Amino acid sequence: MYIDEVEKIAIDLAKQIFHAEFVDVRPVSGVNSNLIAYTAFTSPGDIALALSIPNGGHISYGRLELGGTAGAVRGLKIEYFPFDENIMNIDIDATRKKIERLISEGKKPKLAIFGASVFLFPHPVKELEALLHSYGITLMYDGAHVLGLIGGHVFQDPLREGSDVITGSTHKTLPGPQGGIVLSWNKYSELLKRSAFPGNISNHHLHHVAGKAVAFAEFLSFGEDYARAVQENAKTLAEGLASRGMRIFGERVGYTQSHQVLMDVSMYGGGGILEKSLEKANIIVNRNMIPTDIKAGRHFDNPGGLRFGVQEVTRLGMGKNDMDYISELIVSVVTGKKSPEDVSLKVAELRKSYQSIKYAFDTSRTAYEYISLRR
Repeated sequence: MYIDEVEKIAIDLAKQIFHAEFVDVRPVSGVNSNLIAYTAFTSPGDIALALSIPNGGHISYGRLELGGTAGAVRGLKIEYFPFDENIMNIDIDATRKKIERLISEGKKPKLAIFGASVFLFPHPVKELEALLHSYGITLMYDGAHVLGLIGGHVFQDPLREGSDVITGSTHKTLPGPQGGIVLSWNKYSELLKRSAFPGNISNHHLHHVAGKAVAFAEFLSFGEDYARAVQENAKTLAEGLASRGMRIFGERVGYTQSHQVLMDVSMYGGGGILEKSLEKANIIVNRNMIPTDIKAGRHFDNPGGLRFGVQEVTRLGMGKNDMDYISELIVSVVTGKKSPEDVSLKVAELRKSYQSIKYAFDTSRTAYEYISLRR
């Protein structure tokens, strides 16, 4: 009885954030949410469009031979969106031509998966919606990385732009507990609920649902300010790295409009090596494939890129001046000008000034009072 009430509160709060008609807060991860969408809108053997991994796609859209969730678990055949490296985004004109070609060859996609793991700029949902829907292709938007920016109204609004379903994680730019979420329209509600249970969830993580409710309540109070700060910090970090000689992807279009920055470190030994060096310096990043890796023969163990995300340092209260300083520290390690051990001391000193979480309620009582008032 009580968990049902908590779940209803979480659903209501999420509907307010995303202006969604249907919300399911039971998924336990972003990949779990993706599987729910795959189950609802596809059958094994269907074709789906998605970004390739070197172009930013997530392994949950991966082909069978890569062990990807879409291919290996759901049995989908994956065709890749054409990608324009200059703007770090889906190539709209080339995609239109590819869809027409696939249809002419009798290979009509059932699903188009927008979204990415490296997600620097809004995807062209509204530009491709009419064409995709004219052929009965369902539009899925994986917002795992950018849900907080969507909810904060600084990125894009996939549901209003034509998406049939949004999947996502609740622990990235949406700063809640680890888990997943599905957002959609009432017309798909029964289909999605059946796909969630019994299709992909038996006993979901009940305690996480309460955590999601509190996170959603916080986001309604602080989300827009937080999202703007995240976006500004990412842009500043990118500019700081570029001004110090680093090659940052997306230069032609302003580097980033999200929380992420992607940097080419292929000339400095590779992302796998530098990921470890930066960790020794108390700077946590992740190695990441970049569009040129496959042609260069690089593998994910030591790809050509590093991916940075600023959402957590933003939640600590860091701002633009801190981002510029952090870029200086990163470059000093990447170029070998300073040892990771020396830089780790500077990072620790910086961190001393930021010991509390911002854009959040001061006490748990505040959260409960907020939820009570909003019901």
